[in-house]
Amino acid sequence: MDGGPLGSDQRRRGPAPVAGTALRFGVLGPVRAWRGTEGLNTGSPQQRALLAALLLREGRTATAAELIDALWGEEPPSQAVAALRTYASRLRKVLGADVLTSESGGYAVRALDTGALDLAVAQELTARAEKARTAGDVTEARQALRRALALWDGEPLAGVPGPYAEAQRVRLAEWRLQLLESRLDMDLEQGSHAEAVSELTALTAEHPLRERLRELLMLALYRSGRQAEALAVYADTRRLLAEELGVDPRPGLRDLQERILRADPALAEPAAPVPQSAAAPVRPAQLPASVQDFTGRAAFVGELTGILAAASEEQGRVMAVSAVAGIGGVGKTTLAVHVAHQARQAFPDGQLYVDLQGSSGHPAEPESVLGSFLRALGTPDSAVPDSPAERAALYRSVLDGRRVLVLLDNAKDAAQVRPLLPGTAGCAALVTSRVRMMGLAGAHLVDLDVMSPEEALGLFTKIVGRERVAAEREAALDVVAACGFLPLAIRIAGSRLAARRTWTVSVLAAKLADERRRLDELQAGDLAVKATFELGYGQLEPEQARAFRLLGLADGPDISLAAAAAVLDLPAEDAEELLESLVDTSLLESAAPGRYRFHDLVRLYARSCAERDEQPPSERESALSRLLDHYLATAARVYALERPGDRLADHLEATEYAGLAFTDRHAAQDWLYAEADALLSCVRQSLHGPRLRRAVDLLWVAKDLAESGANSRAYEVAAHESLARARAAGDPRAAGRALTALTDVHLVAGRFDDADAAAVEAFRAAEEADDPVPRCWSPNTRGIIALYQGRHEDGERHLTLAIGNFRADANRPGEASALCNLSRIHLAGGRVDSAVALARQGIVIYDSTGNALRGANARYALGLALTRNGQLDEAVECLLSALDTFRDSRQRLWEGMTLFRLAEADLAARRPAQAAPRAESALSVLRGIGGEWRRGLVLTVLGRALDGVGQPGRAQVCWQEALRLYEELGSPEADEVRGLLAPSAAA
Repeated sequence: MDGGPLGSDQRRRGPAPVAGTALRFGVLGPVRAWRGTEGLNTGSPQQRALLAALLLREGRTATAAELIDALWGEEPPSQAVAALRTYASRLRKVLGADVLTSESGGYAVRALDTGALDLAVAQELTARAEKARTAGDVTEARQALRRALALWDGEPLAGVPGPYAEAQRVRLAEWRLQLLESRLDMDLEQGSHAEAVSELTALTAEHPLRERLRELLMLALYRSGRQAEALAVYADTRRLLAEELGVDPRPGLRDLQERILRADPALAEPAAPVPQSAAAPVRPAQLPASVQDFTGRAAFVGELTGILAAASEEQGRVMAVSAVAGIGGVGKTTLAVHVAHQARQAFPDGQLYVDLQGSSGHPAEPESVLGSFLRALGTPDSAVPDSPAERAALYRSVLDGRRVLVLLDNAKDAAQVRPLLPGTAGCAALVTSRVRMMGLAGAHLVDLDVMSPEEALGLFTKIVGRERVAAEREAALDVVAACGFLPLAIRIAGSRLAARRTWTVSVLAAKLADERRRLDELQAGDLAVKATFELGYGQLEPEQARAFRLLGLADGPDISLAAAAAVLDLPAEDAEELLESLVDTSLLESAAPGRYRFHDLVRLYARSCAERDEQPPSERESALSRLLDHYLATAARVYALERPGDRLADHLEATEYAGLAFTDRHAAQDWLYAEADALLSCVRQSLHGPRLRRAVDLLWVAKDLAESGANSRAYEVAAHESLARARAAGDPRAAGRALTALTDVHLVAGRFDDADAAAVEAFRAAEEADDPVPRCWSPNTRGIIALYQGRHEDGERHLTLAIGNFRADANRPGEASALCNLSRIHLAGGRVDSAVALARQGIVIYDSTGNALRGANARYALGLALTRNGQLDEAVECLLSALDTFRDSRQRLWEGMTLFRLAEADLAARRPAQAAPRAESALSVLRGIGGEWRRGLVLTVLGRALDGVGQPGRAQVCWQEALRLYEELGSPEADEVRGLLAPSAAA
């Protein structure tokens, strides 16, 4: 984990080239030389020893006596001087006489360019790091040290003989450790404690007596919420020092233990805030743009700005919440955004914004919003918890000590808002909603009414222009009155007039006076917004109006251009032209290049227009059917590209509208994850009538969304709803497939009893519907569940049935999956040879179809069998190959489990120092996915590895946590862990 900006190839080649033919040298690894990019022959080990001795003198002359002593020590050969001259002569031919010079009977390496020696580069970077840290720029210091450490390429002066080289090896190795400790100290200072645990675990195993590393590991574990393990590290260290050296830990380590025991608050947070970085920004600035023509509302602006400013003061003792309520179109968002911009300087740590879609049919889920906020605050995806409660807790922890303003726009109710409140002094939340937040304890409530006539006229004047309004003041008053003094209606009306220079204000006033163009609802509460939108809608060309109506039918936070083209049944180019014209009318928003969204109120209005105007009415159903076809056809192609030869795609409901095609699997994956929210919204919207079966098929064929962990919660909600709708419709085919998707959800989450029950029901439904797909996959899944639960005979029976069903369906990849699962059943039953053979059969099938992703699952199974069979090198090779594929395919569950299996293989090979960091990495990857049973497996192996590297106290903590998990689950693995704990308990 030392790598910085330098790539692996550059690390092998030494310092970066400084000129096309310049000489470069490396000593922080094997002693090497390059001219430009061409490697040079530096000769025998003794010749390299001479070169190293001269390079490390940094241009100073070394006498012959000094060099002889450096190469041979106290017992030089009789012809040492002659040998030295020969080595120098050979090196001079390679390097040039101007580089290796002879002076006063000695030698020196001169005329090197700046940065030509990797050691000199490392020294320069280290000096830069020290200077930056002294100046308080920890980010720059940390980066400089990472670059310095990246220059090491194994053991310094590797393979070079002689006492001088040996002394320098020891010095350089010690220096590297010091740099590592400094860099890790800065990692912790900047809040990267969770990431540092794995590296520190490996380093303490490699250097067990180095107390500074132990101290850093204790702090990293404590800040990661692992207090018991942190204290166990101290106990292990004290025991080891007593046994090996007969001494006690140094005062700094003892002091840290005492501070952990009393939960010293100063240990809980880094000394400095986490810095902003391009990959994980920690100072978000998400506020929408404030309108330039904001008008009036002075009392509200003063009131809200004052409350926010008070909360942001250094001495602020409370977190302020202000909730702005009012009817649609009254300007709640405009006011809130304006106030937030006014208060930005008081919240230097950032501003968060979200549209909670409270007035839509599917308000934003708080857990999804929390995930977005955490990522915006710099939390990596892998560290975002799965459960809503854990996300909310981490969100509050990340905000603690910072001054951040959170704007929660368009909230449904207080329940939706509560998990999103910061909860710490110095932060503030500004909420807008159609309803009054009476249930939001401690909130400052603001009821926003329509504008006064003077404010309304002022807004209209800013939009239209002072000269035009001054010329027709009475007509302008008529316009804003007809708009009901609603800001949104005024803005739309004023924008129309401003865009039409040939109109007068009187013309617009006359149009609004015509009741055929201005509905009576214009002055009737919430309907006023609908009447205002009618003004813009009435000006659309027929094709624009149709696009507006039909696009409003689709659920989801936004829609891609391709999906919109499907809804409209148009080529993408024509659809884009229409959508961009709607953006110009402000009836549609451009969310990002190629993506569009409606404001919720505009969407509702568009739907009412579709119900009223779309002819024939069946076109509404046709538009949504085309959208569903687009997602299903495209997702099926993604699935087929990921799993060549898999027959699932052949058994999906037929689609009439073609989806997108991909030639690159990464582009296909990108599409699936980019469309996840919209795709799952389409599933939920389509679970009725003729679209039910296609919706369920879309859910199933997009199963990677559940298996990756990225959208597991939303996927699970859609799976439950799909099953409920299928049952209500009395459709066993749809129910069987929904149950199969739900089985996968439970299996990924580690809920094995629920998964087995769903698989049983799925099989029954498949039998009733004569549906071959769940009939194959249900027994396959039941077989792996039986393996996890220790029911090996049941598992073999299920998998034998699955193999027969897959073969009957000519589904070769499915057959391979069942064979690999059967391999694991045989392995659990002690039939190692057949386990190896079955896994190899699976690999042959997957490789023959080009199924790389599932081929990785087969190599995973083979790796387990080979590990048990003692073929450890081949096992590691299989598992590493699988790991690369899982990472490339964003399969977090399988990435974590493969790291766990690699740790098992390392233990079998008696490499506990390598197993420990791999198990730590597995814990990190599996955070929030995989369930508690899998977490228990990893903790058990991590404990074994820690025990093997001399950290029994920390191992005990891991085993105790694993035992707690297993006992809560009623898992048989509890007995194994009790056995691991028994010796120490007896002692």
